[in-house]
Amino acid sequence: MSKIDINIMESIEKAIENVEFSGIAFVKEGTEVIYEGAAGFADRTEARLNRVNTRFGIASGCKLFTAIAICQLAEKGIISFNMRLKDCLDTEFPYFNETVTIHHLLTHTSGIPDYFDEDVMDDFEEIWKNTPMYLVRKTADFLPLFQNGIMKFSPGEKFHYNNAAFIVLGLIVEKHSGLSFTDYVGTNIFEPCKMNDSGYFSLDQLPKNTANGYIDNEDGAWKTNAYSIPIIGGPDGGAYITANDINKLWEALFSNVLLSKKYTDILLRPHVQVKDGVYYGYGVWMNKKENNFLKYHIMGYDPGVSFHSAVYPERDLKVTIASNKSSGAFQIMKAIEDTFEQKKLG
Repeated sequence: MSKIDINIMESIEKAIENVEFSGIAFVKEGTEVIYEGAAGFADRTEARLNRVNTRFGIASGCKLFTAIAICQLAEKGIISFNMRLKDCLDTEFPYFNETVTIHHLLTHTSGIPDYFDEDVMDDFEEIWKNTPMYLVRKTADFLPLFQNGIMKFSPGEKFHYNNAAFIVLGLIVEKHSGLSFTDYVGTNIFEPCKMNDSGYFSLDQLPKNTANGYIDNEDGAWKTNAYSIPIIGGPDGGAYITANDINKLWEALFSNVLLSKKYTDILLRPHVQVKDGVYYGYGVWMNKKENNFLKYHIMGYDPGVSFHSAVYPERDLKVTIASNKSSGAFQIMKAIEDTFEQKKLG
């Protein structure tokens, strides 16, 4: 074992202890897995441990799947990125700007109302008091939450993270593929990548080897997230994956298995600047300095879920951290990044 491998292990294990991490950490450099480890419980009541092949919810990490699906349809000539929403979907949005395009939806620049605006709302559970989460099973079931809302700004004016935009993209996938969104992803993304352990599973029918999500209170009490998130995931998030399956996705994407090189490059292009050094492509974040891409990454947070996964092209490095708690993934990712940065400087 190399010195850097030992340092990675020490950094992760120290971070795991410091944040009381519950989940999986996966680090691959080149063709070698240099760290794969799990901590905490997948089921606290039964004291069932998390393992390296446990499935975890990844919340908004799934937006990349939606973007890939849209790019696949665009590559086939079925839709185009500049197609207006009103021309590719029959759904009525009475107060939406008619110039909203698929590109705007993919880049969080559409200005359409969101059903959960993370800048002004901090409690995802509040949504389900008026709309029971167990009734939100299909993509169209989200529509009453934002369909009649008013625009927040003009299309293309600025970046503003938007979950509803990806619900609309999922409806576009369904209309133009003839499949439910989850079936489309399973057939056209999971299967080609051999992501055999991943899927969109109903919370009341989770398969074996799947981690429950847990919400911890400050007084030490806890509960599962069973009543805090939609009962089944969709275009804006909610699939369950293993760390190894996400690694397969990255490798397939960068090897042009899912899209041609032309459309892979379009998906991974920095379409909008979020802040200094940080950009957004189609369903994926990226850190860029001058002409160098330092990091492509996806992330997701829900009650009982925290997730980060990244590719560092200069280092030929892939890292995935998935947790069945509301926090912890970022801290583990940061510890790994700091260790590799020290290696680079040293």
